[in-house]
Amino acid sequence: MASNIPEETNSFVGREAELELIGHALSAGRLTTLTGPGGVGKTRIAVRAATRVESLYRDGVHWAGLAPLHDDELLLATVSDAVGLSDHTLRTPIDVLCEWLADKQLLLVLDSCEHLRPSCAHLLGEILTTSPGLTVLATSRRPLDIRGEQRVDVEPLPVDGPGAAALTLFRDRAAAAAPDTPHDPGAAAEICRRLEGIPLAIELAAAAVGRQSPGEVATRLGSRLDVFADTTLLPRRHRTLRTTIGWSHELCTPAQRLLWARLTVLRGDFDEDTAVAVCAGGPLTPEAVRGALRALVAQSVVARDRDGVRHRMLDSIREYGRMWLAELGEERAAADRHAACFLRLARSAHAGWTGDDQIHWYHRIAESHADLCAALDHLLDHDPEAAQEMAGRIGFFWCCCGHLPQTRGYAQRALERGPADGPHRTRVLWVLGICQMLQGDYQAAERVGEQCLRAAAEDGTDEGILAAAYLRGLTHLMTGEPQKGLREADRVLSTTGAGTPLETAYRLRCHMITVFALIGLGRLDEAAEAAVVLRAACEARDEGWTLSYVDYQLALIALLQDRADAAAAHARSMIAGKHRLRDRFGIALGLDILAAAIASQGEGAEAARVYGTGQIYWGMVGHPQRGTPELGPLREACERRARAAIGDAAYRRAFERGRSDNAETGLALALQGQLLS
Repeated sequence: MASNIPEETNSFVGREAELELIGHALSAGRLTTLTGPGGVGKTRIAVRAATRVESLYRDGVHWAGLAPLHDDELLLATVSDAVGLSDHTLRTPIDVLCEWLADKQLLLVLDSCEHLRPSCAHLLGEILTTSPGLTVLATSRRPLDIRGEQRVDVEPLPVDGPGAAALTLFRDRAAAAAPDTPHDPGAAAEICRRLEGIPLAIELAAAAVGRQSPGEVATRLGSRLDVFADTTLLPRRHRTLRTTIGWSHELCTPAQRLLWARLTVLRGDFDEDTAVAVCAGGPLTPEAVRGALRALVAQSVVARDRDGVRHRMLDSIREYGRMWLAELGEERAAADRHAACFLRLARSAHAGWTGDDQIHWYHRIAESHADLCAALDHLLDHDPEAAQEMAGRIGFFWCCCGHLPQTRGYAQRALERGPADGPHRTRVLWVLGICQMLQGDYQAAERVGEQCLRAAAEDGTDEGILAAAYLRGLTHLMTGEPQKGLREADRVLSTTGAGTPLETAYRLRCHMITVFALIGLGRLDEAAEAAVVLRAACEARDEGWTLSYVDYQLALIALLQDRADAAAAHARSMIAGKHRLRDRFGIALGLDILAAAIASQGEGAEAARVYGTGQIYWGMVGHPQRGTPELGPLREACERRARAAIGDAAYRRAFERGRSDNAETGLALALQGQLLS
């Protein structure tokens, strides 16, 4: 399991004492919480601490940032994503997560727990009880109050003495903001003292250097702090930070202040184009948004990654901006623009499925998960028809990314609240049925497939008719009725569409049903011929998802025809394609068929190790091995062959080696060391 610790985008100053304490706490207990006021640097320390201890955890460090979550609805999904779990089952998600973590030795970092403290405490109570190898590092403004919790209080940086870290931080950030401005040690010391060593406050003050001299910053900031020193009941350090953020806000132009407020509606990281789409309007033209965004980055109000592409706001700055958004009376308008932006993203991703940008859209949808959920929630309350459209357009992406319980829930809500007919409803029915089928709920998928077919007939659109046929055909295949699946695909492919026979994503999927059905019926030569034609069509359109499954089909056909070398080549091609799409279910299927092919080549130990790696990926999707019915007997026969070739004891050893490998390492070995992109 690969770690996902956030990158550090600027210098790290001081904190050796805290890092030492955290290291001891992590080795002595299973839950350590970094506490302290906003802006004191808890997240930065957690990043550095996690990086230092990463090598001590067999299964790595896994980071779950909770700041984008406005409530606890996405908490479990966020943690599951962080640890590499894509639940494809009907079981309770918490049970699947506990089972997945049960044999892991990893460090889970939960960053920014304060607004979800009861839910975080409940979740940690569950997973720490059932997962003896799990260690948790949390950051929160207040303790989580869980039994066994160790607390490390994060204090502001020292402001006095030689080499005081607060002074070093100010000097580093001021030099970055205005490299030609002379350093003023006296003014710097005064600023750090007045700001009580709070890192975020110091960074905001340092960002003003260049527009003002260090002496001017010290004077004006000092006056601001004095004026507001006794006018609020906030705790002193919180008051100091809030006053400094307010001072920084005053230094902004009206356009920059308006952008600051509007950006707070975004849940996760964002790029410049998204900022324009969500924030432009009224006095903020698109070009004004771009200019104001650059200014907010220069003023340390908005952080930017090393590549200069992704942006984010720290919690304390976001909170201040939200206050101003409410003061301006723009909350509803901002939420409307946000929802409209992510509905457009859903439309673009849906339209871009069949094309060379498919992988790009997969990743965009995955990275925008919190914002898409927020947009869907807003539309369900305020524009159910648009919510129905959005749920239908992103649902298949979410299914492939492993968000099945959420997708199913959103689809059901969209059907309940949205229009009772129309193509958007048909598409959501299709998404719901695909979800149910992938979860193994075949009876429910069959019922929804019939509803989808009736709705598509009423709509009269080829897309709906093809989608319904794909769902019904796939359900027939999974329940061991390939003849029915073949009839379904043949019927719809002969009666819909004009032009090129393989022109749309839905037609490609229906041709895939044809190939699977022919394999199930034992008509292997026909299946191979149809698969070759389908593969060429996918390659011509750069349609990677279907192409990967066609490679799986060709591997299966080759195995059934005793062509083990060809089967292994197609299986490796499938796995590489599914890895690019981050489709863990597809990777698991591919590893099984590859192991079977390797066993047929007479390489028993290698086959056992690949089977073991496959078990890691089956664990990631939360259930035992799955696939179309013909795969089961073939898999068992090849496993028997591998055992016979090397003996049971050697087989078990090789299998356990594969199962204990890091998932990415095992995958690279299965692909014979080829580089995974």
